[in-house]
Amino acid sequence: MSMLDKMIKNAAGRFVPEKINGKPVVPFMGVGKYRPKGVHHSPAITSNIDYPADGNKQVSTLKQALIKAGLRDGMTISTHHHFREGDLVANMVFDCAKELGVKNLCWFPSASFSCHSYLLKYLDDGTISHIEGSMNGPLGRYCSEGKMSKTAVLRSHGGRYQAIQDGDVIIDIAVIGAGCADPFGNANGVNGPSASGLLGFALADAQYADKVIVVTDNMVPFPCIPWQIQGNYVDFTVQVDRVGIPEKIVSGTTEVTRSPDRLLIAEMTARFCDVTGIIHDGFSFQAGAGGTALSVGNYFGDIMRKKGIKARFARGGSNKFLVKMLEEGLVESAFHSG
Repeated sequence: MSMLDKMIKNAAGRFVPEKINGKPVVPFMGVGKYRPKGVHHSPAITSNIDYPADGNKQVSTLKQALIKAGLRDGMTISTHHHFREGDLVANMVFDCAKELGVKNLCWFPSASFSCHSYLLKYLDDGTISHIEGSMNGPLGRYCSEGKMSKTAVLRSHGGRYQAIQDGDVIIDIAVIGAGCADPFGNANGVNGPSASGLLGFALADAQYADKVIVVTDNMVPFPCIPWQIQGNYVDFTVQVDRVGIPEKIVSGTTEVTRSPDRLLIAEMTARFCDVTGIIHDGFSFQAGAGGTALSVGNYFGDIMRKKGIKARFARGGSNKFLVKMLEEGLVESAFHSG
């Protein structure tokens, strides 16, 4: 952001830039004050004539897939974060971009982690101009120190989905790492040696990106069942040696907190839910990533044991947390959000 950019005051009394990276922004106007206009973004219509008659969209390498997808300077490239500290896909993508001499790319991850410090060299040399999305660890520090050539934009998970859906951010190429996929592009994150859990954070990318590439280390014959990413949205598929390290998924925000202060917050939250009647036989709950949030589930368990009740289903950001709940019979079914 240039120091010459015009600043405007939002409803919270804070001055914010009128434009970010040359694009006009809408300042916060207050709850219920802003009515968006326009229609949802949608990619160009594709046809079966764009693909082999047998529906096999597999190409030999990720580099070839990026070339076929039309990778060029200034594009926005998205990835997801279900592999967390074990992600290998994002680094592969920008290795390919560097080899192709492509510059000024916007990286649009659903989140980034310390494993992506590998990409700092590509921020330094201009392969990546800026990041839009969650920036953690070394990448967050790099941004905070003002080293990014363009302005970084921090987005919540929900805000990211809305930005994609509404065309505020147009993804040129989405690269989706999957634990299992077929050559047509149907994919899931629950099978294979690199299973990460459900691929919910990549759904908007699959549906709205102009081009979609699915990368897997477990290519299976059509159809990949079950699928969460639908092959109809996918343009190219690639098989690589490894897309992620599942042992590194449970780290950081997916570890239960040991902080006394945060444990107290978790306990008080669970007690509040109990007093208000939220915890009852057959209820459902989500304990998203974050050590405090996951700890709430443990206190939920204490209350459920005391009352002799169980939840219909639970969803959370840690396999270990959900497995424990299932083993004890406190929930009938559970879903891992990645």
